[in-house]
Amino acid sequence: MELHFVFLALGALLLVGLVADEVGRRTRLPRVTLLILFGVAAGPSGFDVLPRAFLDWNEFLVSAALTMVAFLLGGSLSHKALSMHGNGIILISVSVVVLTLFCVAGGLMILGTPVIMALLLAGIATATAPASTLDVINQTQAKGPFTEVLQGVVAVDDAWGLIAFSLLLVAAKAVAGDGGLAIVTKGLWELGGALVVGTMVGLPAAYLTGRLKPGEPIQVEALAIVFLCAGLAIWLEISFLLVGMVAGAAVANLAKHHNRPFHEIEHIEWPFMILFFVLAGASLHIDSLKTIGLVGIAYVVLRSLARVLGGWIGATLSEAPALHRRWIGVALTPQAGIALGMALVAANHFPDQGEALLAITVGTTIIFEIAGPILTQQALRQVGEARK
Repeated sequence: MELHFVFLALGALLLVGLVADEVGRRTRLPRVTLLILFGVAAGPSGFDVLPRAFLDWNEFLVSAALTMVAFLLGGSLSHKALSMHGNGIILISVSVVVLTLFCVAGGLMILGTPVIMALLLAGIATATAPASTLDVINQTQAKGPFTEVLQGVVAVDDAWGLIAFSLLLVAAKAVAGDGGLAIVTKGLWELGGALVVGTMVGLPAAYLTGRLKPGEPIQVEALAIVFLCAGLAIWLEISFLLVGMVAGAAVANLAKHHNRPFHEIEHIEWPFMILFFVLAGASLHIDSLKTIGLVGIAYVVLRSLARVLGGWIGATLSEAPALHRRWIGVALTPQAGIALGMALVAANHFPDQGEALLAITVGTTIIFEIAGPILTQQALRQVGEARK
């Protein structure tokens, strides 16, 4: 491919991001949904006009964009935020994950789904979409206690989801008569390794950044932290989401000399997110919707109900306002690429279930990835914290 075409396509996609932002302002549609739909139209499921070079960059863009998102979400886990909302964040996140596991697994088994398939789909159902959720918050300029709790829940959700998925993968192996020790070890390594690596990057970053330009890190420092987190996580085969979150939380809590420690990340994040969401849409195969069948439809309904009910229970236990109880679960509906990653892992362990599992996960992810941000935006509006 000629170099000029790559630059022209790159410029065009960034302009598409500006258009999506403006259309989102005028129509109240999340720009995430608009960018994903554009990616579907421009990708193999549509007119197939995206340069192949972009699809080759997918892994880099996904890792960079999601590490930035995780770093920003880690910043929401400051001591101040946790002292105000920590109880709600923990209760809601645990309630949502537990209800999702029981509702999806139990409901699918009642409908006659094989036990192994039901367990694997229940584990996958715990995955969320931190990038989509955070972008909807940014687009609507939402601020307030509901938004702060939502950010905290999304930040820790992936840790609970990783633990839950690993345990259900072991349970599925036990049902199949195989040992699950290797899976438990891998899950512990992902979680523990992420905590260690995130701390190793976050501690020096908290004390060393923001010295050259007093008050906040410069752009080079911000990019260096993100790329170090992503690179180490990929190299060590641990979750770059958890690494970025831990590093961000370390900076938020320990960098006392910073005025706005995440300002530069916020500045450089959006171009990466545009390309990330467009490529996410391009990677979705709409034909998968035809193959989800009754199990896929039941998965969508059961997961949605579990998010709403789990959010209501957790918010009630934490004595959140009645309006927050009704809408926190709705705001946690989005699901994206993390679910696909879990499905690929599960398919490797259960090759005979792999084709059906991937078809259901891809098909339902399309639904949640497009409709989820709309529901999150609606929740932020209903609680009165969306500014735009």
